Amino acid sequence: MFDLFLASGECDVAGEVICAPANVLELFEANHVFFSIGPLEFTRTVILIYFAMFLVLLFLYFGLRGQKVVPTKFGVMSGSIVDFVRNDIAKGVIGAADGAKYTPYLLTLFLFILVGNLFEITPLINFPITSRMAIPGFLSATTWVLFVFLGFKKNGLRYFTDIVWPKAVPVALRPLVGLIELVSTFLLRPVTLAVRLFANLVAGHLMLTLLLLSGYTFLASAGDIGFRALIGVPWYVLGLGIWLFELLVAVLQAYIFTLLSAVYIESSLHPAH
Repeated sequence: MFDLFLASGECDVAGEVICAPANVLELFEANHVFFSIGPLEFTRTVILIYFAMFLVLLFLYFGLRGQKVVPTKFGVMSGSIVDFVRNDIAKGVIGAADGAKYTPYLLTLFLFILVGNLFEITPLINFPITSRMAIPGFLSATTWVLFVFLGFKKNGLRYFTDIVWPKAVPVALRPLVGLIELVSTFLLRPVTLAVRLFANLVAGHLMLTLLLLSGYTFLASAGDIGFRALIGVPWYVLGLGIWLFELLVAVLQAYIFTLLSAVYIESSLHPAH
């Protein structure tokens, strides 16, 4: 978040109409290496990935261990999230018979994405790790490998033939529909799954950065521009409104990614449906 502000400090605000760094990628990259362990370099993104994983493990461990007859509020909250993913997503989409087997994967997916998204609105972090394309890309690729593997394991070669030659479609349309389904299933699904999460988090991160730092810049310049610094107040108010909206987006995008993963798994296990 502060990379944008620091980059603006190098600009000649008196002589430049548009202030931009020499390389705009500086606004989006954070390649500073804090420390290394062998070939593994720990940048801010890598540290936050491990931090998100650590938070998910702590949440599940302390939330679900030794459940009492009268659970604590934290136990109720963690149990409600687990029940939601298991009953409403896994069993609700995949089915009662098969859904329970995929609950651990879907629950891990949901919690990791949720925590990674919430980093966007977390003070002193203000950076969603899911705004790095490699992370949504890896998660969507994992889902893709899983549902393709399950499709062939459960249905054999019929999984592929039913896609390229859908029997529920009139014969004249089968080549066209089959080609569309083939591209959609094996190419577009992982791409759209990743891009949807990535684009939403990048857009929200940029909006918060621009609004809050614009407000800060105006207010911090009160000594130079006088009462005009009050222009920063509505920027802050709008930024707080976007902050609340991004809270909703963080939860919604984690839900959508997990839900679509369950839908893709179900379509591989029961291609006739």
